[in-house]
Amino acid sequence: MPDDAARARQRTGTGIALALALALVLGAVLVTGLPGDDSAPDDGGPDDGGCRPRTVASWSADTALTDEFARYGDDAGRTDDWTGGDGSHSVRLPDGRLLWLFSDTFLGTVHRPPNPVGESYAWRDTTAPMVRNSAVLMRDGRLESTLPAPLFPDPAPGRWRWPVAARVEARSPGSPEQVVKVLLWVRQDGQHPWIYGVPVATEVATLSLPDLRLESVVTVHDQQQVADPSRRVLFGTTLVEEDGWTYVFGGDDGRPAARPASHAYVARVPDGGLGDPAAWEFWDGSRWQTRARPGPVLGDGRRTGVGSAFSVARDGGTYVLFTMAAGAEGLTTVASYWACSPTGPWHGPAHELTPALPADGTAAYNPQTHPELSGDGRLVLSYDVNWLEMSQAAVMLGRNVSLYRPRFLTVRLGPRD
Repeated sequence: MPDDAARARQRTGTGIALALALALVLGAVLVTGLPGDDSAPDDGGPDDGGCRPRTVASWSADTALTDEFARYGDDAGRTDDWTGGDGSHSVRLPDGRLLWLFSDTFLGTVHRPPNPVGESYAWRDTTAPMVRNSAVLMRDGRLESTLPAPLFPDPAPGRWRWPVAARVEARSPGSPEQVVKVLLWVRQDGQHPWIYGVPVATEVATLSLPDLRLESVVTVHDQQQVADPSRRVLFGTTLVEEDGWTYVFGGDDGRPAARPASHAYVARVPDGGLGDPAAWEFWDGSRWQTRARPGPVLGDGRRTGVGSAFSVARDGGTYVLFTMAAGAEGLTTVASYWACSPTGPWHGPAHELTPALPADGTAAYNPQTHPELSGDGRLVLSYDVNWLEMSQAAVMLGRNVSLYRPRFLTVRLGPRD
């Protein structure tokens, strides 16, 4: 029988392996249009007035935000708060606070350096608990507290919920009461090649305001009847609000051996309708429909495609998409793309940027924009970091807690050359 330390290492290693496998499979692919996308319809979204080609004109590290997560994660004053995680989505609350949502998360205590092998890193021991999701509150640029974790309980044995994009909206269309709606991905344990979990469904959770109490969880897009898991679509990696609609982007999971590039999809929901399955409309390739299977807006399913871990932001009349680049560069490099409509056609890559990594052996993934922190021509972009070699991940992330935390960039967009 293994001792307690060995059991803890095994539990932690499994969680981190799943998280990193998901990141590398979904992140390290190229976004591009469908074959012939230059002639694809461009009438599936808002008026494209003011749309113009956009790319990354400049970028720099946002050390203030990165350092704030390091400060909070290293604070040993509590043992039930966030010390590291990935996922890194955010939403502004009506009272000015910022709610940060994370997927796989370490809690517990962080110890001051040196670590047990004499390195000058803050560290956590093998008994540190790990949960599938967490939420942290920020006020005026300072992280204050972690909500009881996990915030979204597992729906069944062997299944879990990862929170993705969120927004504050009316409880129902026309209601004066506001709530937070959080998109959730449901996955379940699976065998190879589904080591990062088999996709099951997209849910929407409702959190009350201002206390952020979990009120309900509703399934809005059930994929259990789709026999081939590689054709199941999960929505919510990113969303954009425009002209009374919320555009919700998602992707499928192409099997690495057979279909290395996944497809991207888009749905839309009227304001106040995120939690109503009947209100969702899906782009089928030519029009919006309520019950049709979604049609891909990006990717050919063979050489090109998009990972689920991507983000879309608006710059004037232009939609700008960020994802990890193709091939080996997908472990280090973020590419950008642009379109005049959420349904495309998408053009790019327009530019690539390679942010700093904290150590040799680490990889970047899950670029996410944070419009609520942006303005004055600047866009805040986060990326997550993890250890590349999964068999060593649990040990290395314990020896240096700073490795499993988001980093931030300030990006400025400009005309495409």
